[in-house]
Amino acid sequence: MIPALRFIQQCRSAWGRAKVADSAGADLTGGRLLTGALAFRKLLITSVLKPDENMVGLLLPPSAGGAIANIAVTLAGRVSVNLNYTLSDDVVNFCIKEAGLKTILTSKKFMEKRPMKLDAELVFMEDLKEKISGLDKVMAMAVAKLMPIGMLTNKLGLQNIKSDDLITIIFTSGSTGEPKGVMLSHGNIASNLDAANELYHLNDKDMILGVLPFFHSFGFTVGMWLAFATDSAAVYHFNPLDARMVAKLIEKHKVTIIAATPTFLKSYMKRCDVEQMKTVDLALVGAEKMPPELRDAWREKYNFEPTEAYGTTELSPAAALNVPDKRSGKSGAESLTRHGTVGRPIPATAAAVFHPETGELLGNNQEGLLRIKGPNVMLGYLNCPDKTAEVMFDGWYNTGDIAKIDDDGFIEITGRQSRFSKIGGEMVPHIRIEQELTRIIDDDLTDEPEILCAVTAVPDAKKGERLIVLHKPFAKPIAEVLNELQAAGLPNLWIPSPESFLEMENIPLLGTGKLDLKAVKDTAMEHFAK
Repeated sequence: MIPALRFIQQCRSAWGRAKVADSAGADLTGGRLLTGALAFRKLLITSVLKPDENMVGLLLPPSAGGAIANIAVTLAGRVSVNLNYTLSDDVVNFCIKEAGLKTILTSKKFMEKRPMKLDAELVFMEDLKEKISGLDKVMAMAVAKLMPIGMLTNKLGLQNIKSDDLITIIFTSGSTGEPKGVMLSHGNIASNLDAANELYHLNDKDMILGVLPFFHSFGFTVGMWLAFATDSAAVYHFNPLDARMVAKLIEKHKVTIIAATPTFLKSYMKRCDVEQMKTVDLALVGAEKMPPELRDAWREKYNFEPTEAYGTTELSPAAALNVPDKRSGKSGAESLTRHGTVGRPIPATAAAVFHPETGELLGNNQEGLLRIKGPNVMLGYLNCPDKTAEVMFDGWYNTGDIAKIDDDGFIEITGRQSRFSKIGGEMVPHIRIEQELTRIIDDDLTDEPEILCAVTAVPDAKKGERLIVLHKPFAKPIAEVLNELQAAGLPNLWIPSPESFLEMENIPLLGTGKLDLKAVKDTAMEHFAK
């Protein structure tokens, strides 16, 4: 069943029960949520979107309004494109051009905090809200409450939506640093919802803390659709590191599920006392490897362990999950959790490891390149058939991660083949930084420029990883180089610290002239890893 139809059914069943709230004071029941989504949908179709406008941009933080806007776009039969507002205007405009966006839904309040010059028409949620009359609200409520679901499905045209039709495009920066639009279908998202619901036994007492942005697949699928297409509910806050507000929301709304990164959990441990956290029984973490000491410290303070999961945007995002005993009802030898792993593949999904060079399928407990096959695998990259072909083979998606799978099917991630780091839960592409550094430090570019620098990373206790730059002698101070990186529009997370540069006579190269990535990594570990 497609997510939109599940949303309608869930709102009907939760008509008088809390379904969505946020830190700005919104607190909506299922009935009010469905009514609002239907009213906004009608307004989008009649007053905002042109008939041939299939993709709609959204520039909104995690909030009740942001969720309603996303749902309304889907109910209107359009494809939502949540844009990453942490990137530079140039990069966001690249995404706008790639998706062919003409309209972007945003808010005046948000644009005041984050002014942007964008190549599309901005439509403000505040203005749309004022256009909805009292009669519009009454009509939307009547339809939401009284119209039979079959009739409502036909009215909205949901019966025409197929499983492999697009529901969203989520842009992500790959190892080249150039954003790629990951095309996810209704069936992709539905497969993740089915898996989470089956494994974690969600119920109407579950409240999800939504602090991850909707432009991340984790925030889009888990923070929004999981809450609206199952018995659970959600409460939103726009800043995942605002631990004081997070603590208040957890206590006020009796949050049971936290979906975050290990970095965020460390922050919460400092500000959330045991009494505030007493309703939480599932802390689902991904994007970074969870340090064992964090798991132990969390258990010691809150009397339950964080649960490690694995996925990528291309996998909608979940591919493997651990399941805590309290949720699974199993323990001991039957436990669905194994420390040091990211869990087992989700239902209907297969995982396997292959030899990185020969492509040979490897057996249990052998280290190789992790590939995933199943209904969660993306349709492909927008406008990039060549890049899609590079990561897809016979239905298998190449994750770029090195892993091994034990005899019980638990997956252990042991390394990363692709050239990016996960810092504070964000994907940071090494090649893009190298390109900007080369442009800055090479004042005499030739047709065959030599390799002047290499970017790698070492483990970091606070953010998961720390960027390191190996470089030949600079003709300008490092402080000036860093200023130029900022001027180039790179996000702060992508900019190495002044202490993270190592001058070298020669950058390690392979015989082919390419970077010797292993030697680069080993050199960085030798000089910077503690």
